[in-house]
Amino acid sequence: MQIIQCQYESDAAQILEIFNHAILHTTALYEYKPRTMATMQQWFANKTAGNFPVIGLKADDGTLLAFGSYGTFRAFPAFKYSVEHSVYVHPDHQGKGLGRQMLQLLIEAAKSQDYHLLIGGIDASNSGSIALHQKLGFVHSGTITQAGFKFGRWLDLAFYQLTLPTPQQPQDD
Repeated sequence: MQIIQCQYESDAAQILEIFNHAILHTTALYEYKPRTMATMQQWFANKTAGNFPVIGLKADDGTLLAFGSYGTFRAFPAFKYSVEHSVYVHPDHQGKGLGRQMLQLLIEAAKSQDYHLLIGGIDASNSGSIALHQKLGFVHSGTITQAGFKFGRWLDLAFYQLTLPTPQQPQDD
């Protein structure tokens, strides 16, 4: 297995497959319809424009096992040190510690880019993701009840945050 920086040309199709499985079968994404390659092109363009990493774990046979990224939390200047992250593991490879490895890689990337706060918005019924975040030091910072509606029921969105020791000298500008 190798750690990669995912690229549109080589990895978008596999990321799309993982996203669409999550959309159709889980509450990890509060979306109804599968994404398209055009959606992926814009997603990668946004990541590039914001200088946000898309990190992947790839098997020796080329299968993308997991990926993660982060992006803008809120588009106001004072939030510039906060990012919202996401981690996805291929459905055939869940339960093998890949989510933990991916989240640890995102934490290191955020530190290296001088972010101060990593924020995860997690469906409140996703006990596995919540436990993973707590094991890595994330703390519950609030829940928005009935934030979404999917699969015929209301969904609560729990927020978990990890405060990082960076940046050394934050600025107001």
